[in-house]
Amino acid sequence: MKLPQGLVPATLIRRYKRFLADVELADGSVITAHVANPGAMIGLQAPGARVWLSLSASKTRKLPYSWELVEADFGNGPELVGVNTIHPNAIVAEALASNAIPELAGYAGLRREVKYGAKSRVDFLLEHPDRPPCYVEVKNVHMMRQPGLAEFPDSVTARGARHLEELASMVALGARAMLLFVVQIGSSQRVAVARDIDPAYGRAFDMARAAGVETLAYTCAIDHGEIVLAGKVPVEA
Repeated sequence: MKLPQGLVPATLIRRYKRFLADVELADGSVITAHVANPGAMIGLQAPGARVWLSLSASKTRKLPYSWELVEADFGNGPELVGVNTIHPNAIVAEALASNAIPELAGYAGLRREVKYGAKSRVDFLLEHPDRPPCYVEVKNVHMMRQPGLAEFPDSVTARGARHLEELASMVALGARAMLLFVVQIGSSQRVAVARDIDPAYGRAFDMARAAGVETLAYTCAIDHGEIVLAGKVPVEA
């Protein structure tokens, strides 16, 4: 997935009210950028961090700048981390179109944001006349508290737990269901559930796996021009 051209470097002053960040541009001016990330962003919002912003061409946007990347060091030297939680679905869509996810290849059709279950929408519904449908829920991961170990979630997510329950219900009806973690940290070597942050999500995760929901995780290769899926990493029980 291509990032907007000409990302603007800046220095983070503070992130607040979840969706706002004050940053200092190279010329010394201070602006407020939009943060497309509802999570806690643990380890990614320290004042003084080097960040990169996209600038919208829209003349009507109240906040023309959006926070896209941050430079972080998880113990192996500085690396770029994607913080925009809107991007993983686009990254996965491109990967599916090019058959870059072998575990999800071979389907004839793809639909996005399809209503299912009691009150949910699945990110991707893969279909084939000779195979059960496959419901794919994408989760963005960008928290790392130990070198090499990426974790989800970084804040309590009742919505995420509900999605797991809905996926399990699809398996009970004969469909296939996949929880796909997109890790916007290239140095990640494995993924685990942050049970200390959200015990309820941990329980829902265990129940979903026991019910037949599959789990899959891919890291991303990130630079200032694009973010693409890179390598598969294991998901810990």
